[in-house]
Amino acid sequence: MRDKNKLLIEQLDQKLAVFKDPIMVLVPPKGWINTIRTTLNMTREQLGNKLGSTKGAVQKIEEREATGQITVNKLKNVAEALDLQFVYGFVPKDGSIDNLINVKAKKLARRIVLRTNQNMKLENQGISDKKINESIIDLANEIKREMKKSLWD
Repeated sequence: MRDKNKLLIEQLDQKLAVFKDPIMVLVPPKGWINTIRTTLNMTREQLGNKLGSTKGAVQKIEEREATGQITVNKLKNVAEALDLQFVYGFVPKDGSIDNLINVKAKKLARRIVLRTNQNMKLENQGISDKKINESIIDLANEIKREMKKSLWD
Protein backbone atom coordinates (compact mmCIF):
# COMPACT_ATOMS: atom_id res chain seq x y z
CA MET A 1 0.00 0.00 0.00
CA ARG A 2 2.88 2.37 0.78
CA ASP A 3 4.37 1.93 -2.68
CA LYS A 4 0.97 2.68 -4.20
CA ASN A 5 0.75 5.95 -2.23
CA LYS A 6 4.25 6.94 -3.31
CA LEU A 7 3.39 6.18 -6.95
CA LEU A 8 0.16 8.18 -6.72
CA ILE A 9 2.04 11.15 -5.24
CA GLU A 10 4.68 11.00 -7.99
CA GLN A 11 2.00 10.79 -10.70
CA LEU A 12 0.11 13.75 -9.25
CA ASP A 13 3.32 15.79 -9.02
CA GLN A 14 3.98 15.02 -12.71
CA LYS A 15 0.50 16.21 -13.66
CA LEU A 16 0.96 19.42 -11.66
CA ALA A 17 4.44 20.08 -13.07
CA VAL A 18 2.97 22.10 -15.94
CA PHE A 19 1.83 24.66 -13.36
CA LYS A 20 5.32 25.02 -11.83
CA ASP A 21 5.50 28.80 -12.13
CA PRO A 22 2.07 30.16 -11.14
CA ILE A 23 3.80 33.27 -9.78
CA MET A 24 4.50 34.18 -13.40
CA VAL A 25 0.75 34.32 -14.09
CA LEU A 26 -0.62 37.65 -12.98
CA VAL A 27 -4.41 37.79 -13.08
CA PRO A 28 -5.49 41.09 -14.62
CA PRO A 29 -7.33 43.41 -12.18
CA LYS A 30 -10.51 43.30 -14.29
CA GLY A 31 -10.19 39.53 -14.82
CA TRP A 32 -9.28 37.42 -17.81
CA ILE A 33 -12.62 37.62 -19.58
CA ASN A 34 -12.62 41.41 -19.74
CA THR A 35 -8.94 41.55 -20.67
CA ILE A 36 -9.25 38.99 -23.47
CA ARG A 37 -12.51 40.45 -24.77
CA THR A 38 -11.15 43.99 -24.92
CA THR A 39 -7.83 42.86 -26.40
CA LEU A 40 -9.77 41.11 -29.17
CA ASN A 41 -11.72 44.36 -29.69
CA MET A 42 -14.92 42.43 -28.99
CA THR A 43 -17.91 44.20 -27.48
CA ARG A 44 -19.91 42.82 -24.58
CA GLU A 45 -22.83 42.56 -26.96
CA GLN A 46 -20.79 40.38 -29.35
CA LEU A 47 -19.67 38.07 -26.53
CA GLY A 48 -23.22 38.02 -25.23
CA ASN A 49 -24.45 36.86 -28.65
CA LYS A 50 -21.91 34.03 -28.63
CA LEU A 51 -23.08 33.05 -25.14
CA GLY A 52 -26.76 33.43 -25.98
CA SER A 53 -27.16 36.26 -23.47
CA THR A 54 -27.12 40.05 -23.21
CA LYS A 55 -24.31 42.57 -22.85
CA GLY A 56 -25.58 43.22 -19.31
CA ALA A 57 -25.15 39.52 -18.52
CA VAL A 58 -21.59 39.68 -19.89
CA GLN A 59 -20.86 42.65 -17.65
CA LYS A 60 -22.07 40.65 -14.63
CA ILE A 61 -19.93 37.68 -15.72
CA GLU A 62 -16.86 39.92 -15.93
CA GLU A 63 -17.62 41.45 -12.53
CA ARG A 64 -18.12 38.03 -10.94
CA GLU A 65 -14.86 36.75 -12.37
CA ALA A 66 -12.97 39.79 -11.11
CA THR A 67 -14.38 39.32 -7.59
CA GLY A 68 -13.93 35.52 -7.56
CA GLN A 69 -17.66 34.79 -7.51
CA ILE A 70 -17.95 32.94 -10.83
CA THR A 71 -18.51 29.23 -11.36
CA VAL A 72 -16.13 26.93 -13.15
CA ASN A 73 -18.90 25.99 -15.59
CA LYS A 74 -19.46 29.63 -16.50
CA LEU A 75 -15.72 30.07 -17.15
CA LYS A 76 -15.81 26.98 -19.39
CA ASN A 77 -18.77 28.44 -21.32
CA VAL A 78 -17.03 31.77 -21.84
CA ALA A 79 -13.83 30.04 -22.96
CA GLU A 80 -15.81 28.03 -25.51
CA ALA A 81 -17.54 31.18 -26.78
CA LEU A 82 -14.12 32.82 -27.21
CA ASP A 83 -12.68 29.74 -28.95
CA LEU A 84 -10.26 29.27 -26.05
CA GLN A 85 -9.42 26.36 -23.82
CA PHE A 86 -10.23 26.80 -20.14
CA VAL A 87 -7.48 25.53 -17.80
CA TYR A 88 -8.11 24.85 -14.13
CA GLY A 89 -5.80 23.47 -11.46
CA PHE A 90 -4.29 23.61 -8.01
CA VAL A 91 -0.62 24.35 -7.45
CA PRO A 92 1.27 23.24 -4.35
CA LYS A 93 2.81 26.25 -2.58
CA ASP A 94 5.98 24.29 -1.81
CA GLY A 95 6.53 23.13 -5.38
CA SER A 96 5.16 19.58 -5.16
CA ILE A 97 2.68 17.36 -3.36
CA ASP A 98 5.65 15.43 -2.00
CA ASN A 99 7.04 18.61 -0.40
CA LEU A 100 3.60 19.43 1.03
CA ILE A 101 3.44 15.98 2.65
CA ASN A 102 7.00 16.34 3.98
CA VAL A 103 6.20 19.68 5.63
CA LYS A 104 2.96 18.40 7.17
CA ALA A 105 4.59 15.15 8.36
CA LYS A 106 7.47 17.03 9.99
CA LYS A 107 5.08 19.48 11.68
CA LEU A 108 2.94 16.64 13.06
CA ALA A 109 6.00 14.66 14.15
CA ARG A 110 7.46 17.72 15.91
CA ARG A 111 4.21 18.27 17.79
CA ILE A 112 4.05 14.61 18.90
CA VAL A 113 7.72 14.33 19.89
CA LEU A 114 7.77 17.63 21.79
CA ARG A 115 4.56 16.76 23.65
CA THR A 116 5.98 13.35 24.57
CA ASN A 117 9.29 14.88 25.63
CA GLN A 118 7.47 17.42 27.81
CA ASN A 119 5.73 14.58 29.64
CA MET A 120 9.06 12.78 30.02
CA LYS A 121 10.69 15.94 31.42
CA LEU A 122 8.02 16.06 34.12
CA GLU A 123 9.25 12.61 35.14
CA ASN A 124 12.93 13.62 34.82
CA GLN A 125 13.31 11.46 31.71
CA GLY A 126 13.71 14.17 29.03
CA ILE A 127 15.97 13.59 26.03
CA SER A 128 18.65 15.73 24.38
CA ASP A 129 17.95 18.18 21.57
CA LYS A 130 19.90 15.94 19.18
CA LYS A 131 17.75 12.94 20.11
CA ILE A 132 14.60 15.07 19.79
CA ASN A 133 15.57 16.10 16.23
CA GLU A 134 16.39 12.49 15.29
CA SER A 135 13.04 11.36 16.71
CA ILE A 136 11.20 14.05 14.75
CA ILE A 137 12.87 12.96 11.50
CA ASP A 138 12.19 9.27 12.16
CA LEU A 139 8.56 9.87 13.08
CA ALA A 140 8.02 12.22 10.11
CA ASN A 141 9.33 9.51 7.77
CA GLU A 142 7.00 6.96 9.34
CA ILE A 143 4.00 9.30 9.09
CA LYS A 144 4.81 9.99 5.46
CA ARG A 145 5.22 6.30 4.64
CA GLU A 146 1.91 5.43 6.26
CA MET A 147 0.10 8.56 5.00
CA LYS A 148 -1.73 8.87 8.28
CA LYS A 149 -5.00 10.74 8.05
CA SER A 150 -3.96 12.75 11.12
CA LEU A 151 -1.53 14.51 8.79
CA TRP A 152 -4.40 16.75 7.69
CA ASP A 153 -5.85 17.63 11.12
